[in-house]
Amino acid sequence: MISVAGVEKTFAGKVAVAELSFRAKTGEIIGFLGPNGAGKTTTMRLLLGYLAPTRGKIEISGRDPRDQRMAVLRLMGYLPENNPLYTEMRVNEYLQFVAAVKSVPTIADKVRAVGLEEMLDKKIEELSRGYKQRVGLAAALLGDPQILVLDEPTSGLDPLEQDKIRRLIRQIAKNKIIIFSTHILSEVEDVATRLMIINHGRIVFDGKKPKGRGAVEKLFKKLVGY
Repeated sequence: MISVAGVEKTFAGKVAVAELSFRAKTGEIIGFLGPNGAGKTTTMRLLLGYLAPTRGKIEISGRDPRDQRMAVLRLMGYLPENNPLYTEMRVNEYLQFVAAVKSVPTIADKVRAVGLEEMLDKKIEELSRGYKQRVGLAAALLGDPQILVLDEPTSGLDPLEQDKIRRLIRQIAKNKIIIFSTHILSEVEDVATRLMIINHGRIVFDGKKPKGRGAVEKLFKKLVGY
C-alpha cells in the first residue's frame, strides 16, 4: 500500500510538487502522465526516499521511506529513466552483483521473465537499447518487490520491444503496485488500470482511464493546456 498525504517538495524556494495526495493498492498499474518538468520524477523519488518531502507524509506499507529507508527499498524496485548500468560488465555479472546486494539467491527466474537467456555472456555495452532496458527491469524485479516504479520504461525502444515490455508489465502486475511514467499516451491505454496526470506539480486527474482509443490523449491535452 502506498499512502501520500499533503506532500510538497520545494527546491531553493521553488515548488516542484504541491498538495500531492493519493493511495495505491496491490494489483494497480498506474499510468503517470505529465509534460516535461511537471513533477513526475520528483514524485517517484519522493516515494523511493531519495528525496525528503518539505511537508506532508508518505508511507510505503506503513513505513516512512526516509526514516526506514532500507526497509522500504526492500519492498520496491526502480527503473530510472536513464537506466544506469555498469556497461563494462557482462549481463550475468551485473545481475549477480545486484542479486548479491539484495540477498537474492538466484537470477534465473527474472532472466527468463524478461527474455535475457541468450544475452547473459554479452557485455552490457554491446546490447541494443531494448535489451539494456530488459537488464534494468530484471534488476528492478530481483527480490520480488511489492512495488515497481518505472520511469519511461519503453523510451527509445522500437515498437516490437515496446510491446514486449508492456506485456511483461501486465504479466507481473497481479501481486504488485506498478507506477510507470511515459510520454506514449497509447501505452497508458494499453497497459494502465488507473490514470494519474500531474501538471505544474499538482495532480489534476486521478482515476479510471477514459475508455476509447484516443480518449487518454484527449483528456491529457485538455488538462495540461495543449
